[in-house]
Amino acid sequence: MPHIETLPSHVADLIAAGEVVERPASVVKELVENALDAHSSAVTVEIRRGGMGLIRVSDNGCGVAPAELPTAFLRHATSKLRSAEDLGNIATLGFRGEALAAISAVSRVEIHTRLRGEGPGARLILEGGVPGRVEETGAPEGTTILVRDLFYNTPARLKFMKKDSAETAAVSGLVQHLALSHPAVSFKFVKDGAEALHTPGDGRLDSAIYAALGRDFARSLLPVKGGGDGVAVTGFITRPLQGRGSRSMQVFFVNGRFIKSQLLTAALEEGYRNQLMKGRFPGCVLAVELPVTQVDVNVHPAKTQVKFAREKAVFDAVYHTVLDALAEQGGPLPAPAAALGTVQNPRGDFFQSMDAKTYRQREAKTADRPPAPPQKPASFPAWNTEQAGPRLSDSVPPSRGKLPERPALRGRTPFPPLRGDAPPSVAERRPEPPPPAPAEPAPLAREVPEALPAKRPPVPAIPQADVPEQLALEPAEEAPWRIAGEVLHTYIVCESEEGNVFLIDKHAAHERMHFDRLKAALEPPMRQTLLTPAAVDLGREDGALLLENLPLLEELGFSCEDFGGGAVLVREVPADLDAGDAAATLEEIAGNLRSGRSLAERRENLLHTMACKAAIKGGWKSDTAELRVLVEKVQRGEVKYCPHGRPVAVKLTRYELEKMFKRA
Repeated sequence: MPHIETLPSHVADLIAAGEVVERPASVVKELVENALDAHSSAVTVEIRRGGMGLIRVSDNGCGVAPAELPTAFLRHATSKLRSAEDLGNIATLGFRGEALAAISAVSRVEIHTRLRGEGPGARLILEGGVPGRVEETGAPEGTTILVRDLFYNTPARLKFMKKDSAETAAVSGLVQHLALSHPAVSFKFVKDGAEALHTPGDGRLDSAIYAALGRDFARSLLPVKGGGDGVAVTGFITRPLQGRGSRSMQVFFVNGRFIKSQLLTAALEEGYRNQLMKGRFPGCVLAVELPVTQVDVNVHPAKTQVKFAREKAVFDAVYHTVLDALAEQGGPLPAPAAALGTVQNPRGDFFQSMDAKTYRQREAKTADRPPAPPQKPASFPAWNTEQAGPRLSDSVPPSRGKLPERPALRGRTPFPPLRGDAPPSVAERRPEPPPPAPAEPAPLAREVPEALPAKRPPVPAIPQADVPEQLALEPAEEAPWRIAGEVLHTYIVCESEEGNVFLIDKHAAHERMHFDRLKAALEPPMRQTLLTPAAVDLGREDGALLLENLPLLEELGFSCEDFGGGAVLVREVPADLDAGDAAATLEEIAGNLRSGRSLAERRENLLHTMACKAAIKGGWKSDTAELRVLVEKVQRGEVKYCPHGRPVAVKLTRYELEKMFKRA
């Protein structure tokens, strides 16, 4: 049995650092939380190469005394706790005293700091957790920490880091959440020399949302404010028609700390019950405030999970706040009722609105009015030439005679009488003289040849021997099943020869057909170019995730490019996909990319999404030919389960049906 020994201090520091520092975003989180605890009003975060090359966090907080700089990088050194009783009354973001020690153990750290109102500043350089000498230097009020070459001394951790774009997206999303949790602090985020985020720091949450999450998301929000039983809930939620394809836009804060909580997610979505489309998720930025003694933040090394002392009170506060906001502002506003007598009728001849008194007064005036004289019918030109004025023949010289009339109009009425015009009288209808018989034209003289050649038989275009005989079409083999109909525009009712009845889910069957076709395809699917490229706002994390997997999207028929600010510009979509579903499909694809582990699993998850979006939806009206193809695939056994594992068809035997009706 091996002997038990104490680990060397540097090995223990590396193990402890692994619990706190997982990636560059973890370093940014710890440093920014320290800046917020120092009562800063402006924080700047700058990274290079996704944070693996450089992380710089600057603030204008209270600073650190020069004599305390070496102590600040020791394990369990903190200025926020003094006794064990303070663990139950934690009001700061950081308290463990492990952040600076863990970061310095796996990187090269340099810190510049100066106290408020003091003289010169101080500088300290550490490498691998080993501090150097504190030097006097010029520095602005506050603290600036530079972290270089992260994980340079831990190759095992370094090889598991993702691409620079993925790490940049993680840091960007983290800075967004921190900026939303403290709208009174101005945040600036710079990546590779370009400014990517800058919040005003005016104390308004809607301003921070507009700067961090974009205009489109900010315009889809409803303000909420409520709570009860010692729990206060404020923030914004999305309207029911603005649901998202994933939960990536659900942001929760508890006492100013960004957390991930299934309890708060369940309370939020419960408030949207029966008001949100299936497969869509609400977005929110909700801040929950409650006494610090009612929440335990010391349950996770990264402090992203908390435990509530009264979970039901927190659930009810979030649920009722969301429900009340949707009931008050989420529905359409009714049209204001018009006052009596103000309704205007553009056509005054009928459908008039009036009360009984007005009607009786109008009828009394009409009865006293003398009868109107009969209206003379509108005049119309006479039907004979005498009443119509001088004839056309009178203006023609006698030597030329009369113009011949058109045979097509002889004896016909040129136009039917218009409604309201009196027809011509019988006296006015004078019979026209019969037209003279036209002279027969003289026969044309034709030259006839003296001798005509003998008439030859026509030559067929196709030789008679090459003409195939007409084949009789054999009747198509009758299928051993019959489509009895469709119910709820979702399920196909089919009857087989054996007397069995099948209920087939047309969406699940069509989805499986699409999935098998996409999975077996060797060539990329056909694309359709959008007339106007669509800008899809997915958030910085999801947008960067899609841009990182552009080759995979190309295989699925998407043509996308970076549009800035977490938006993706879509130029082409698969031919089977409706252009209006492009945004929802990309949102779901981003969620699948986050959960997929291997490349094959990611591709299969994407094919699931593509097949689902392109399939016939439940509730759609389908043609009989479409239903027949689906039933044929199911009856042949080619389609049994949908890509998600749900059954496609349910079989009811004749015995089971008769047993239901007590006939067996």
